Amino acid sequence: MSMDGSFPLAKSGVIPLAPWKAFDKAWTSVMGYRAEEFRFVEGKTAFSTWPEVFGMIILYVTVVFGGREFMRNRQPLKLNGLFKLHNLFLTLLSGGLLVLFIEQLAPQLWRHGLYENICGADGWTKPLVTLYYLNYLTKYIELIDTVFLMVKKKPLTFLHTYHHPATALLCFTQLAGNTSVSWVPITLNLTVHVVMYWYYFQTARGIKVWWKEWITRLQIAQFVIDLGFIYFACWDYYVSVYAPWLPHVGRCAGKPLAAWMGCIILSSYLVLFVMFYIATYRKVSARKVKAGIPKDTKSNVSTMKESAHKVADSCSGVAHSHLLAEK
Repeated sequence: MSMDGSFPLAKSGVIPLAPWKAFDKAWTSVMGYRAEEFRFVEGKTAFSTWPEVFGMIILYVTVVFGGREFMRNRQPLKLNGLFKLHNLFLTLLSGGLLVLFIEQLAPQLWRHGLYENICGADGWTKPLVTLYYLNYLTKYIELIDTVFLMVKKKPLTFLHTYHHPATALLCFTQLAGNTSVSWVPITLNLTVHVVMYWYYFQTARGIKVWWKEWITRLQIAQFVIDLGFIYFACWDYYVSVYAPWLPHVGRCAGKPLAAWMGCIILSSYLVLFVMFYIATYRKVSARKVKAGIPKDTKSNVSTMKESAHKVADSCSGVAHSHLLAEK
């Protein structure tokens, strides 16, 4: 760290990339004001009220399950071109948001440290709020994932149909609750989504990807890290308010409802994804070993991979790799 506390790259003599500057210019040309001037105001900003959020969730459930009934006696639609565009778009969108988050967070973490950025005002800057809101809006775009499942007549599992709307609800509660720790699960989720949607895009192109199982592992690791930060922030808040004699560091910013929603939803994700992983990958391997099939033969490896793919398709896949393109 430099003597004045500035971020090293700022005085390194290297001309740094400035994605925020380019983003701000594009934002200003569309919105008519700078990106950091955005304010999330409940009741005024789009999708900033409970009726709007629940309205979107009800619409999602109606379209998905109503569409499933509509498609019951009809042939599945491939829509492979649209599927590729959808996943490429979400890959690039997630990657772009991740870069913007890193640009904002790296100097903040360098100057003020981790604790201040997960519990103090440093994790709730004006540029970060703009990015939090854009990330929140992407959760409604991601609902289209399930529409592809429905028109392709793939199984609509509880994991998938719960995960998508619950994430939109989670992002809304954290925005409304001013939770400084939000950047931790968001940046991890964006990282996973870059990998995951790129995987979907590649499979839609007919490319076989061997690392599908690792995406689920990455998702599980994401939730473990998320919960470590979230539980710490909740403990710090509640102990400082209700039991100050217990060990704690300070008092984390945010509202109680946001804290509870974060704990409940993310904990449920961890349980569901671990269950999915066991059902999709571990049980298939165990059945093969129990059957006495040699694990080191090439044919067996191929068979196990094919079985895993079939099970993954029936369970909806890599967290939801149900979206595998039809060959």
